[in-house]
Order: sequence, then structure tokens, then C-alpha cells
Amino acid sequence: MRGMKNNYRFAVCILLVLLTGRTATASAQTPPAQGAQQFAALRDLKLQGGGVIQDFRLGYRTLGLLNAGKSNAILWPSWLGGKSEDLLQFLGPGKVVDTTNYFVVLVDAIGNGVSSSPSNSSKQPLMKFPVITIRDMVEAEHHLLIDVLHIFHLRAVMGISMGGMQTFEWAVTYPDFMDLAIPMFGSPQSTSFDKLLWTSQIDAIELDPAWNHGNPTGPLARGFAVSEEIGQMNLTSPAYRVAHTSPKDFDAFLADLKKRAVGDGGAASNQIRQREALISLDIPSELGLTLAQAAKKLHAKLLVVVSPQDHLVNPIPAREFAEAIAAPIVILDSPCGHISLDCISAGPTVAKFLADPASIHSETLHDAVNH
Repeated sequence: MRGMKNNYRFAVCILLVLLTGRTATASAQTPPAQGAQQFAALRDLKLQGGGVIQDFRLGYRTLGLLNAGKSNAILWPSWLGGKSEDLLQFLGPGKVVDTTNYFVVLVDAIGNGVSSSPSNSSKQPLMKFPVITIRDMVEAEHHLLIDVLHIFHLRAVMGISMGGMQTFEWAVTYPDFMDLAIPMFGSPQSTSFDKLLWTSQIDAIELDPAWNHGNPTGPLARGFAVSEEIGQMNLTSPAYRVAHTSPKDFDAFLADLKKRAVGDGGAASNQIRQREALISLDIPSELGLTLAQAAKKLHAKLLVVVSPQDHLVNPIPAREFAEAIAAPIVILDSPCGHISLDCISAGPTVAKFLADPASIHSETLHDAVNH
């Protein structure tokens, strides 16, 4: 009898192990929820400048369903300091990209604090994290599509600001990988004004005594505050700031700005590395070509969205790039500047271009509210 009891207990244990194993396997095969944060482990990532990001992880989210022919995929990388979560607002029925029609891959660009970054790397923390470029961001995204998602062609690559810069880089580096390229408020080449802006923000951070030559001793409140002041001064336009902040409200505006502009050494290092990537952006020089010659490398149909009052990313190179190949340009005429998408709805134009690129021509959209 005792032996039978022992055998029974043994059988129960085996059954529990089998059931547990099956449950774990089923759980592992359960697809993630729409828009859930995911990570791709891409081992060591070799960089354009010769460095290597060790144990590289790329954050991403997917929404919608990939069709049988894998012809409806869209890649949308994040902007400077932005996260894939920030892009969810543009997706869904009636929005910029309708996820009932498209499978969208949102990507956390290198150095944003979600993907491998100075702030979260255990082996290469803070400024030990190697210098990165926009091209490195694109190569990481290419690995994600090919090696993890097994997507070998895209309907479109699109992005805002630094996401637009990645879009330009994608279009010339992998010209046959996508049907359409839609850079919004991005650039194929940082101008001297752009470089001055990003450099001044880096200097503001590094001049904070708490930065301590890359060995932070505490929060960098002063450096972040000055960097944010520079950013806010260029994010929109003088007309926008004057209209939205009266002289009597300025002190409260500045106090709120400084209150929110706080970060530690990790956040500072992220900002520096991503801004260095913007400063180095120069697709024509990378290819040994002129801007017009670089534009002619595109095989995808291009739609460029800019604002003439964009002081954060100079719109001239993007316009010249588009004009070199007679690609349509959508001009958002608004004092909102770099954030003109918040003031003028370009979503319908972009959605129409995704469905029927031949139907879109250059146009200027005016901001009735802020003029």
C-alpha cells in the first residue's frame, strides 16, 4: 500500500510538471497585445563609427495585422527623446495611419532610454556608451525587420523630426525596401543652424557642475533647465510664444519649464548621444554626392512635410531634396513651427498618400487659428 501511495505521488508530480510545461509553452506562444512594449535582443550591434553596443536590445511595438502578402507593413521610428509609446496617438481608424488597413511597427530609437541607451546599459553606462549615428538607428531597425519580424519589404517608412531623419536615411540606404517614404519635419542633412542648436544644448548640460566631466554627482537641474529653454525657444516661433505667453505670465511659464526640466546622469547622457547623432547627419557626404544626387538614389515615392517656421530642424534641405526629384511637398504654414502637426491636420493628406501616392501634389496648408 505504501508503495502504491509513493507511486501515486510520483505520478501526480510528473503530471504537474507536464501541465506546467504545457502552460508555459502556451503562454510563450500567446501573441502580445496590440501596441504592447516588446524588445528584440540583437546581440552586439556594430556601429558606423567602429564602436559596438554590447548586448543590444531594440524596443518596439506592433499594431494591426500583417496581411498574407506582407505588403501592408509600415515602419515608424521615434523622434528625439521620444518613445514608441508617444506615437500611439497617431494610429487607429480615422488617424494618420489606420491600423485596420496597415501593420505598423513603432520603434524606440537607440539612446531613448527604452532601447539600449547610456541610461540603461550595464556594460557601457553613461558616456561609456559609444557614439551613435542616424545610420546606426536605421541598421538596428533593419535587423529588427529582417531577423525578428521577417519582413523584407515595407509599404512605407515614416517619422517625425529625428524619425524623419531616419526616414531619409532609410530611403537612400535601402532604396528598394519600401514603396513610400514620408519624412515629416526631418532632414537629410543638418545645417550649421541645426548643429549650433544641438551643440548649445549639449554645452548647457555639460556646463552643469553636477555633470562633473561625465561622472555625475547628482541631478542636473541647471543644465537641463538651460537646455530646455533653448529647445523651447526653437520649438515654435517668436509669434507663437508671444501669442501664448504674455509678459505677466512669463515668470510662471519659466518656473514650470524649470520644474519639469530635471534629469540625472543617465538622461543627460541619452540626450547628448542622440544630439550627437543629429549633429553628424549628412547623407550627401556619407554617399560622396550632392544633395540632389543623393535624392536621385531613391526608388520609393517621397512625400515631404515641412513648416517654413520650423526653427528646430531647418526645412531647407528637405525641400531641396524633394525638389530635386519633383516629389510633392506639403507645407504647413503655421507659427507652431516644429510642432505644426499639432496645429494643422496633415493626417488626411498622409493617409491619402499611403493609399494612392499619385493623387497627392504639393500644397500649402494654412493654420487659421494661430495666424
